[in-house]
Formats: sequence, structure tokens, C-alpha cells
Amino acid sequence: MVFVMRIYVDGGCRGNGKPGSIGAASAVFKYRAGRKRAWTTDLPESPLPTNQRAEITAIILALEQALLKYGRIQSNPRQGIPRLDVKIYSDSKYAIGCMTEWISKWRDNGWKNAAGKPVANRDLIMMASGLDG
Repeated sequence: MVFVMRIYVDGGCRGNGKPGSIGAASAVFKYRAGRKRAWTTDLPESPLPTNQRAEITAIILALEQALLKYGRIQSNPRQGIPRLDVKIYSDSKYAIGCMTEWISKWRDNGWKNAAGKPVANRDLIMMASGLDG
């Protein structure tokens, strides 16, 4: 049995990276028959919230909720152990690139970007990749 999860994520920040900025992230699960369920979280004040941190935080939130849901499904002996098919939708080219293209290069380069500088948002990217696999 395959359990399919479709999750839509978004994050944003007012004051993007400036003192006093406010950021939030959201993940929305879309279930069969059109039902939806949403989770949101505020970004901490430190490090300063940015749009990019909010977008990656939304992915982390989605993965955390997917794992919790999968744990509940797995514990149902009548269903057996289903395979999980998770698809996360984001409009952030940055977040998608971080998680699908650049992360392996950064790991191989000691978490340095193409310019030789430390990768921005490494803490969140590492957290998301740890949840992902």
C-alpha cells in the first residue's frame, strides 16, 4: 500500500533580515476529497528572520508533520507498513534548489558555496535534509 501526501508550503518575512523583522512558515496538507489541514509556525527572532529562512522552515514543518502522520499510519496493524510518497510544492526557487540541487555540492565542498563563502541558512538546510532521509 502506498500512502500519498501532497503538501503545499510557503514562508514569508516582513522586514526581511532587518532588526524587528517577523517571519512565519506554513504547510498545508491536501487530502482526498478536497479536505485540507494547515500548520503554521513563527520564526525565532535570532538569527534574524528572512524570506529564505521562512521558506526552508516551511519545508521542515511539512516534513515533521509528514513523519508524525506516517508514524500514526505505521502503528495501525490492520494497514501493514505502507510506503510513503511525499510531494512538497513550493514557489521558492531558492528552497527547491537548496534541497534538490545544491545540497550535495555544498556537503562535498565543506558547506562552502561557489564563491567559497559559508552557505547561508546551513542550519535549516541540514535540519531539513536530516528529516528527509
